[in-house]
Amino acid sequence: MAEIEIVSTENKKVGTATLSPEVFESPIREHLVQQYVTMQLAARRSGTAATKEGRGEISGGGKKPWRQKGTGRARAGSSRSAIWRGGMTVFGPRPRAYTNKLSKKSRKIAIRSVLAERLQNNNIHIVESLNLEEAKTAQAVALLGKLGLPGSTLFLVAERNPNLELAVRNLPQANVLSVEGVNVFDLLVHDKLVCTPDSLKKLEERLS
Repeated sequence: MAEIEIVSTENKKVGTATLSPEVFESPIREHLVQQYVTMQLAARRSGTAATKEGRGEISGGGKKPWRQKGTGRARAGSSRSAIWRGGMTVFGPRPRAYTNKLSKKSRKIAIRSVLAERLQNNNIHIVESLNLEEAKTAQAVALLGKLGLPGSTLFLVAERNPNLELAVRNLPQANVLSVEGVNVFDLLVHDKLVCTPDSLKKLEERLS
């Protein structure tokens, strides 16, 4: 079983935590990670793009532009034909859902894979407490500085932490996420993962 240091907000060691091998030492399944991200990005697509495909959807065009014969021009039955300017569109986009599904088991394996990779590269940090005195950005910046986390950071909390959420709201490279909402995309877009002992325990319970 792997062990990881628990540090204070001053970045001083205060203890150790034993990590679940089932969660943090699982094999890295890159194909499931890719499928999970694809699923998340597809779910964000609105799928509302649409064009007028049928002549019935376009106003006008009921009258025949010119008589069938004798003009020397090609036959035309409607000015809303697809080959006319202002006419209908052939095979244009229609409203659709882009969502696809991934099994619950596969989603868990994908999250475990990312966590295992983060642990292998020493990008998981356990902090004794993430409670800030005030909801001020300066305090969040100071906390990141003391912990030595200059890059993008994801704070994982066991329950809502309003002060922390408000403090990092203006930091483009930091975010706060509850254990219930942990997902592959947010784990990947942040370089570092910061947990508390409580959120770590809750995360292991969810993924076991």
